[in-house]
Amino acid sequence: MAIDPIQLTRQLVDIESTTYFEGPAGHFLADYLGKLGYEIETTRVEQTELAGTPAGESERFNVYACAAGVTPEIVFSTHMDTVPPFFPSSEDEENVYGRGACDAKGIIACQIAAAEILRAEGVKVGLLFVVGEERDSAGANAANKNPKGSRFLINGEPTDNYLATATKGALRIELRAKGKMAHSAYPELGDSAIEKLLDVLDDIRALELPVEPEIGPATLNVGLISGGRAPNVIPDAAEAHILVRLVGPAEEVQDLVDKTVNGRCDAKYTLHLPFVKMRKLQTDLPTKVVKYATDIPQLTNWGEPFLLGPGSIHVAHTPNEKISKKELLECVQLYVKLTRQLLA
Repeated sequence: MAIDPIQLTRQLVDIESTTYFEGPAGHFLADYLGKLGYEIETTRVEQTELAGTPAGESERFNVYACAAGVTPEIVFSTHMDTVPPFFPSSEDEENVYGRGACDAKGIIACQIAAAEILRAEGVKVGLLFVVGEERDSAGANAANKNPKGSRFLINGEPTDNYLATATKGALRIELRAKGKMAHSAYPELGDSAIEKLLDVLDDIRALELPVEPEIGPATLNVGLISGGRAPNVIPDAAEAHILVRLVGPAEEVQDLVDKTVNGRCDAKYTLHLPFVKMRKLQTDLPTKVVKYATDIPQLTNWGEPFLLGPGSIHVAHTPNEKISKKELLECVQLYVKLTRQLLA
């Protein structure tokens, strides 16, 4: 093939592009794809200031590539941002290692390689690489305001080269409790926000969440807890951030949480990515359901969605992130095969 996806994966991994700081990766991709003869369109994505996140003023933008004047039949898409911390690439005989190796820079490399094969066959193909997937899908939301008329969208996430038939959604919940400071020797003079929050969290963790027969139960993770001033001070404030993996409408979970909280603290819903089922094709590609969320719900204007990519989600976001060289090469051909079937 004209593009070496293994070498390109390493080049991409070696560019630090944690969420909010994707600019260098965007510039590399715009330059790389421009040299391949694509017309490049970049779309600026606003920075977002979130508590505890040093977003700063760094440049960030989506990259869209297609032949000049062409309306694509199919668009490959994934994200260029990674979770922290950054660590550069390395490799051995079997794998490429580094932050983003499987989530999702190896996927970018496979999609570019597949697009080059398809373009040589006369397929009208586009490439869309977005920012912000790991946090709030800001790039996908921006891209959805400017679709290009494609019939199909092949999104890339680590699916072990299986064609995904469904993905869980995501609902982020921020809980904030207020209390009254006092000397800890006289707790009766204060009101502990931490104790209030812990009571609410105990009740939320005990909830029976919805179950979808094909996918299983919704799951809940208390990912962040903070609060208090000092061990000898009754805490006046505390907060917790929760992520629920949805298997149905978000309203079901919100109703359960609201009834459980019952005014004991403030509950704010800051992110909702819907649960998605995709069309099941008559294909010999292996299929499975994945338990994570993707940008697909935010790219509804880019055509009928499908989800496929190399790598295992089990090593994404870990210090041992890696991707199999064999899977990289296989996925290029799988992308080509899936495209041919969709356009047949």
